[in-house]
Amino acid sequence: MNKRLLSVAVGLIVLLAVSTCFAQSTQLNIPRDSQRAAVTQRIGITDITVNYHRPLVKGRTIWGKVVPYGQVWRAGANENTTITFTDAVSIEGKPLEKGTYGLHMIPNQDQWTVIFSKVNTAWGSFTYKESEDALRVDVKPQTAEMEEALAYEIDQPTENSAVITLRWEKVAVPFKVGVDVNNIVDAALKAQMRGLPQYTWDGWDDAANYLLAHKVNLDEALEYSNRSVGSEPRYENYNTKSQILEAMGKKDEAKAAHDKAVQIATPIQLHQYAFALKGQKKDAEAYAVWKKNFQQHPDMWFTHSGMARVYSAQGDFDNAVKEMKLAEASAPEQNKVFIQGAIKRLEAKDDINK
Repeated sequence: MNKRLLSVAVGLIVLLAVSTCFAQSTQLNIPRDSQRAAVTQRIGITDITVNYHRPLVKGRTIWGKVVPYGQVWRAGANENTTITFTDAVSIEGKPLEKGTYGLHMIPNQDQWTVIFSKVNTAWGSFTYKESEDALRVDVKPQTAEMEEALAYEIDQPTENSAVITLRWEKVAVPFKVGVDVNNIVDAALKAQMRGLPQYTWDGWDDAANYLLAHKVNLDEALEYSNRSVGSEPRYENYNTKSQILEAMGKKDEAKAAHDKAVQIATPIQLHQYAFALKGQKKDAEAYAVWKKNFQQHPDMWFTHSGMARVYSAQGDFDNAVKEMKLAEASAPEQNKVFIQGAIKRLEAKDDINK
C-alpha cells in the first residue's frame, strides 16, 4: 500500500472512531453517555481541578480491550480530560509549571505513564503529540473495588500535598501532587501587600502571623509586624511582634514588645490573654492578669468572671459563686448558659479552672 492510500485508510479509521463518539450530537445540549464531572482540591492557596467525562463499564472488558495497553488514552471520554494548577507544583517529585494541561495516560498491566500535555483543547487523544508533553511520570496501578463510572478522586490532603487517583472498573491509578506552600504564600503576600491591605494594620499583622506560625522568613515577619505597628499601634500587633522576637531569640526586645501590648490592651483583650496564659500552663500569670483586670475594671461582667476563677483556684468557692453571679447579671444572653454552668460547679465546690 502506498503512502497516500495508507494516509487515507488511517484517516478513515480516525473519522469512523470520531463519528461514533459524535453520534450523540456535537451541537445540541443533550445528555451524553459519558457525563461531565469535575473535582477540585485546594492545597495552601493552590487550587487543583480535574475536568473530565465519565464513561461506564457496561459489562465490557475495559483494560486491554476498550482501552488498549501500550497506547495513549484520553484518561476519560469525549474532549480532553484537563487538569489545572493555579501555581507551580510537583508531580511524583518532578516540577510542573502552573497552567491547564491535557491529561493522557498510557496503561499497562504493571506500569502506567501519566502525561501532562501543553494542548488541552483536543478531542480525545487522536491528535496527541509527544513533542507537546510538558511532563511524563510513571506510576504503579492498583487493584481496587469495582467502579462502574470512571472517577477522579483527590485524597490524602496534607498541608503541602494530595494524591489524585483515577478509578475505573477494578483499577486505581494514583499520582502525588506536591505544592511548595510557604514559598507560594510568601510571594502572594508580597503581591497582596502592595494592594489595599497595605493601608491597614491587620493586613500587615495577618501576613506577619502567617510567617510566624510556619516559622519561615522571620526577618520578613518582623518587618511586616513593624509596618502594622506603624499603621496603628494595637495590642494584637505588639503581641505578634513579641512572639516573632521571641522566636528569633531576642528575649529582651520580645519582653518590651509584650509589655507594650499589655499596656495598651482593652479589658476584654486582657481577659482573653489570661485564657491564653492558662492554655500555656502559666496559671499564676493568668490569675494575676485576671485579678489586675478586675481591679482596674470592676464594672464589667467578664472581669467578675475572671475574678471568680481567681477565687476558685484559691478554694474560696463562696466568693467565686458571688463573683460569677455578678457576671451573670450583666452578661449577654448568649454567655449566660456557660456562666450558669460554672455557677453550678462552683456551688458544688468544683474548681472551674480544671
